[in-house]
Amino acid sequence: MTEEFIQFTGKEDGSTSIVLVGVHGDEVCGVRALELLLPTLALEKGTVWFGYGNPRAIEKGVRYMEQNLNRMFKDDGSLSLKEKMSYEYGRAQYLKEYLDQAGALLDVHASFTPDSKPFLICEQNARGITEYLPVDLVVSGFDGVQPGGTDCFMNRSGKIGICIECGYLGDPTSTQRASDAIIAFLKARGHMSNDIQPQTQSTIQMKEMYITKTDRFTLSRSFVDFEEILEGEVIGCDGFEEIRLQSNGIILFARDRNQKGDEAFLFGEKVSGPTK
Repeated sequence: MTEEFIQFTGKEDGSTSIVLVGVHGDEVCGVRALELLLPTLALEKGTVWFGYGNPRAIEKGVRYMEQNLNRMFKDDGSLSLKEKMSYEYGRAQYLKEYLDQAGALLDVHASFTPDSKPFLICEQNARGITEYLPVDLVVSGFDGVQPGGTDCFMNRSGKIGICIECGYLGDPTSTQRASDAIIAFLKARGHMSNDIQPQTQSTIQMKEMYITKTDRFTLSRSFVDFEEILEGEVIGCDGFEEIRLQSNGIILFARDRNQKGDEAFLFGEKVSGPTK
């Protein structure tokens, strides 16, 4: 990785887009995808910035250095002094300069859960792009329950923010999925001729993120991402308090936690089955 941002420009005028990889340094599928794609990539229209989100973390192979970079894109008033003194905060300010230049973003991620299902995170404004991406599950509502990501920053700015979760970070197919998604994004944005047909996709709306009240949150059992949960089921214990769901729905990113104020799990509801 010799440059943190690489600009490609087509022969004709067009839109400006940005592709980010490595916002979490240990999610290497996007980094590897750019290594494969950029040497031979040619655009027909517009401008695209390809950027490495957290180069220090990428170099060390860790999620982040001091703070989660994908929570640093909030208003300053929502961030603590410790967060604002971190390397990631400064990095977020730098990345905003590029995000401000683009009309749409694709941010490439992966999960450390081995059975993770690929999915897209976006809001309704991205529908004309996401239907061309090689993922059959679209999840909305993250801006409300888990703000601070690059996609949320773009949406707040009246632009389009899309995050793709490419599956398990240790699965080699995550790199191919990242590559396919980047090319599909470029085609959907008009930077390349679009020969892709829109595909069927299911939709989930996130409703709530549970934040730990104590420094000891323990799950009642292992939960698979997007597992269907019934009203009243015990998800875990936060200290001595049993945490139960108040309605039927799905669970995502459920983890044991050992610090007060951590993100323990997300809860959402299915909106629709496969639709075009």
